[in-house]
Amino acid sequence: MNNLLTIILAGVISFLVIVLLFQLVKYFLKKLGQYEAYEELFILIWPLSILIAIIFSYLTADFKGEVDEVWNQPFQIIVITISTWLIISLIGSGKIFIIRKYDLDQEDNLNARKVHTQIKLFSRIINVVIIIVSFSLVLMTFKSIREIGASILASAGILSIIIGVAAQKLIANILAGFQIALTQPVRIGDAVVIEGEWGWIEEITLTYVVVRIWDKRRLIIPTTQIIEKPFQNWTRNTAEILGTVFIYADYTLSVEKLRKEFNKILEATSLWDGKVKVVQVTNATEKTMEIRALMSAKNSPTAWDLRVHVREKLIEFLQKNYPQSLPKQRVVIDRDEINGK
Repeated sequence: MNNLLTIILAGVISFLVIVLLFQLVKYFLKKLGQYEAYEELFILIWPLSILIAIIFSYLTADFKGEVDEVWNQPFQIIVITISTWLIISLIGSGKIFIIRKYDLDQEDNLNARKVHTQIKLFSRIINVVIIIVSFSLVLMTFKSIREIGASILASAGILSIIIGVAAQKLIANILAGFQIALTQPVRIGDAVVIEGEWGWIEEITLTYVVVRIWDKRRLIIPTTQIIEKPFQNWTRNTAEILGTVFIYADYTLSVEKLRKEFNKILEATSLWDGKVKVVQVTNATEKTMEIRALMSAKNSPTAWDLRVHVREKLIEFLQKNYPQSLPKQRVVIDRDEINGK
């Protein structure tokens, strides 16, 4: 009974000491104006406190003979589990510390998107490996499993073939996730066109990619599709992007006057980045001519707003000043043919 009380008392004391130390760190960080750094440390409080409390309690206890043998395995399992929790928390803390320095909301966020993609993917990979290793260590604490290890190894070849066939697509997606992390054909925040849908890469995991569509829907696609099928990445090398607006008008419209109005519209809006402005006739049919207005913006959301703004203003310009130049159907009536002559 005294031994049990000693264990409990030692655990409680060590736990309270660690929590107190964290509170002191929190106090000094706040004084130094670095309170945000406490978020990384806060993740470590519980696993570190519990682990130290358990180890200190075990070392304080006076186990003898069979009692020590009974408590040895549960102690090992608990230590392995809490240590895994601590390591994963440490990785999470490091991830928060790194990605906080790279803001995705800044205008030129190419480097930030690279870092966010790599850190989040690699942290998931490391966490999976740690959990697998931890689970293996827990299994090794059971003597019965160690004794039948030889038979397990003997059947591992057949079992691996069965699992490989059953999990072929899953393994292919995981390998594609590794490839995306290394080569980065897409990054978090990229503007893309996939499966005919335009949106932004919101999340990248080892097995799937989440695309946030412009109307707030979510398109979920397997990572293998990113590697195997073509798609459009509008922000692969830079956040800057070109936008287009197509106007269809009658041949009586003066393209030069439309060009002057287009330039005036761009210069009057802050959505335009001041780099590219082009108006060209890109096609001509038997009914209308196709006029393309090309403009540049600092990023894809701004380009979308700029295109909508320019399209509205150009249509308004045609309605007010050149209504006769809007697309029309021409019909030639032969009066002689109608009268039967």
